[in-house]
Amino acid sequence: MKPLRTFTVVPSLPPALEAMRRIAYDIHWAWNHDAIELFRRLDHDLWAETHHNPVMMLGRISQERLEQVAADPAFLNHLAGVAAAFEAYRGADSTWFSRKHGSGESRLIAYFSAEFGLTECLSIFAGGLGILAGDHLKSASDLGIPMVGIGLLYQEGYFRQHLDEVGWQQEEYVENDFANLPVEEVVDETDAPLLVEVPVGETVAFAKVWKVQVGRVPLYLLDTNIAENDPETRDITDHLYGGDAHTRIRQEIVLGVGGFRALEALGHHPAVYHMNEGHSAFLVLEWTRRLMERHGLSYPEARAAAAGLVFTTHTPVAAGHDYFDPALVERYLGSYAAAFGISTRELLALGRRKGDDDAEHFCATVLALRTANNSNGVSRLHGEVTREMWRSMWPGVPAEEVPISSVTNAVHFESWVSRDMKELFERYLGPQWREEPADTSVWERALEIAPEELWRTHERRRERLVAFARRALRRQLTERGAPKSEVAMADVVLEPEALTIGFARRFATYKRAGLILRDPDRLSRLLNDPERPMQLIFAGKAHPHDDAGKALIRDIISLTHRADLRRRIVFIQDYDMVVARYLVQGVDVWLNTPVRPEEASGTSGMKAAANGVLNFSTLDGWWDEAFDPAVGWAIGRRETYVDPAYRDQLESDALYDMLERDVAPAFYERGADGLPRRWLEMMQRSLATLNSFFNTHRMVREYTERYYLGAAERMAHMAAGDWKAARELAAWKERVVRSWRQVRVAAVSVHNGVDRLRVDQPFDVAATVHLGELTPQDVAVELYLGRVDPAGDIQEGQGLVMRHESQDGGEHVFAAHGVSYRASGTRGLTVRLRPSHPDLVPQLVPELITWA
Repeated sequence: MKPLRTFTVVPSLPPALEAMRRIAYDIHWAWNHDAIELFRRLDHDLWAETHHNPVMMLGRISQERLEQVAADPAFLNHLAGVAAAFEAYRGADSTWFSRKHGSGESRLIAYFSAEFGLTECLSIFAGGLGILAGDHLKSASDLGIPMVGIGLLYQEGYFRQHLDEVGWQQEEYVENDFANLPVEEVVDETDAPLLVEVPVGETVAFAKVWKVQVGRVPLYLLDTNIAENDPETRDITDHLYGGDAHTRIRQEIVLGVGGFRALEALGHHPAVYHMNEGHSAFLVLEWTRRLMERHGLSYPEARAAAAGLVFTTHTPVAAGHDYFDPALVERYLGSYAAAFGISTRELLALGRRKGDDDAEHFCATVLALRTANNSNGVSRLHGEVTREMWRSMWPGVPAEEVPISSVTNAVHFESWVSRDMKELFERYLGPQWREEPADTSVWERALEIAPEELWRTHERRRERLVAFARRALRRQLTERGAPKSEVAMADVVLEPEALTIGFARRFATYKRAGLILRDPDRLSRLLNDPERPMQLIFAGKAHPHDDAGKALIRDIISLTHRADLRRRIVFIQDYDMVVARYLVQGVDVWLNTPVRPEEASGTSGMKAAANGVLNFSTLDGWWDEAFDPAVGWAIGRRETYVDPAYRDQLESDALYDMLERDVAPAFYERGADGLPRRWLEMMQRSLATLNSFFNTHRMVREYTERYYLGAAERMAHMAAGDWKAARELAAWKERVVRSWRQVRVAAVSVHNGVDRLRVDQPFDVAATVHLGELTPQDVAVELYLGRVDPAGDIQEGQGLVMRHESQDGGEHVFAAHGVSYRASGTRGLTVRLRPSHPDLVPQLVPELITWA
């Protein structure tokens, strides 16, 4: 039966408690332990029952309880303190950004992501990508960076995980009740819900706009499940990463195009658009179209004008990127070709590695890479892998010069550090650990933390983890209908004092959850060592269509049925932010075993490190640049193997050996005072050396100063004087592209040099080039020199700009003087030409580079 009318019912709070409503609707509470304690104090059981959702909690709690606390001076005092701190935070006019960079009015950054992991009660994320996006917004808020987020509000979000009696993963999708979430409906000037029209092929999708306040940063989420849409369109925002390519392309159009239009409707005109993965890349098309319409620009001029695009890719595996059949792109996005005045083939070329390959599918990542002014991977190693992966887009460009850099991911400490550890940090590090977590001198004070205090703090967290794991196991066994004897065993699994190893992440096969399980008998001997016992806690979800990942989970559950392993291995189902916090705050060792180099970053290990937990990982992602024997352990030494089975066997053996010979002894060797001094020294060293870098304050500041501010300046420059610079750059590009075939290197001569040179012996190089219709100011002529490998190729080369010295008709001579090599060995050189313009970003243009 359909209702005649619908109403949004909100909590009825006594006037004395009204501040709780404002606090509940700002996600700032999620990283404020005093605010969390306030809601726990209101009703501890209901806080847990509502999955830590203050809005639902306030709507379900009895009026009697509300009236009771409204008359409780102690509760009101607690509320007043939280409210005052909240208002001071929101109203602060002195932030890192304002102090360092002044007003942000004209430098708004729009951060687009398909998922945001902000808090466990808001199910609009699947894993690490979403958690990273949520942490990004939180640090932007803390730092006062002018930012707005754009995403989708999924009706069912990501799935809840349940394991059947044999350990096979079952998925359950639970509908989000938006009225009971910390989200607010955005209204227009008539107080009607704000709707955005999004062209999706031949139809129009209407998207409702919701807002989540993340401290100082608003996050706008689009929702197509509204009456104005037909049933198929309503389903677009049903599931995160759900459906086939047909569903995915429409979802990404709503995110990119709809998100751009939502910002326009809200009166926001960002200077910078940051695409977190390729899911939002279609915003580029809409922005280009709007620049043409609004400012009378041609398509090339609008392309040049869109100078504020930043793109971050997180996926080092080719299959992890979105590819769409050309017919699907033409169906849903073909109208942009007409709007741009280009052919459909030219539109499709924007998303192809080889623009003239009609058989190639359209890739959203390629679209983002082609159009962004700055692109980056999410760790130093991932940057290298990504440059190699996409280097074919820049033919003739050495991999190290492909214009994709890296900004290493990080985590928001206040969201992930336990309250116990925060109190310890406050005593020894002062408030600077919160306010300036990227300051190395602050974290160096971790070496002064009293070892006994650090150990007691960590032991409390391990005890809480064991208690939590027992409760979780009892609950999941009961739900599964396990025998009472098996349920009763849940109360005695794990030991609060034993060395505890955590492994929690998405169960993709490349993450190799089974590496530690390859020899169950040897594993059993290690875990059941009477003098040095160990225990393993697993958690994680497999993608609904990944049967290999599900089989890994089943194998773990099977091992927990062995009598010798039942108390030593636990799998906690339905991995979410709550489970993650207990694990990263309570285990002793964080285990990570991906196949190198298939892990882009791996932020879970950073969350563990922030709590003093030691990492044990293959040298992949962040650990490849963070590893030091003084702070943790590494599996392997960056070797590569042809045979995966041989690699896995070798690394599994190495894992067992290190657990037995290094990890366990360091944990169990105790001094006269009962403290594991060597272990504590590693914990202190980990805190002191890792935390100043692997925090999102450092990461977001790096994005701001390396990318955002420069992009905003470029946009302002392009727009000045009726887009004079954009028009001139477009005209210059057109002239360069038209004339580039005439460009060639006629001759290269080396002066004052012989076949054998001494280190630092200077020599001169001259290059004669034909530029055709171009001028010396249109090009950069570079001497490219470096080490020559056995195949005869220059490796680790460096480009040195040569100076224009003379012209004879159509021939130009460029020279470099006093060139030398700084190291011995086989060295080589060549010369290349590329376009050069002060407004060209990046400087290397695909297919516009000529080598001698």
